[in-house]
Amino acid sequence: MKELSKYNRVAGYLNKLYDMLNADFFKNAMERPVITIQSTPKAYGHFSLYNAWNVKGRGVPEINIGAGTLDRPIELIATTLLHEMTHQFNAINNQPDVSRNGTYHNKQFKKVAEAHGLVVSQSLLYGWNVTEPADSLLEWILENDLSDIELNRNEFNFKLGGADGGCDGRGGKNKPINKGSYRRYECPKCGLIARTTKEARLVCGECNIEMI
Repeated sequence: MKELSKYNRVAGYLNKLYDMLNADFFKNAMERPVITIQSTPKAYGHFSLYNAWNVKGRGVPEINIGAGTLDRPIELIATTLLHEMTHQFNAINNQPDVSRNGTYHNKQFKKVAEAHGLVVSQSLLYGWNVTEPADSLLEWILENDLSDIELNRNEFNFKLGGADGGCDGRGGKNKPINKGSYRRYECPKCGLIARTTKEARLVCGECNIEMI
């Protein structure tokens, strides 16, 4: 894949990532919304319950990925996207998954999220909103050889409250991944990167040297 450091490539990559997740985790149950990259204070992303965009005279909802959070590992970007896709799935199936003006994630959110590649835990104020990648999602990322995004908006005031990333009332809170859940290896010569879900001894096929 080409280097993901240009805005137009990143935007296209997020659309492609949505389509792949929709196919493999939701069996293409949803139509792709408009995916945006904008500042999202105190959250990693959001899903709009209303039709935020007009496309050829038809209303279309929005999923946003926070512009200041793009350079996280790809498994966390995928987690945010799946979090928002869970909201979308519940919305089209008329299953309310938030309350308290959109801030509290209920057990309907937890049930659907955990059926689609996520692990969900509870926070004191915002309910079942803390999402992490399940092993199935980590393995899927490895199988598809997905690349990290090397572009990020400088948002120096962007701070996520608490260990779970806080809440802005619109979804998209990720707990930082437990570093014990995966391993990242890199070839010291050519920079090739590989990830595994357990300890391994890898050799770069291009350079024939051990990865570190």
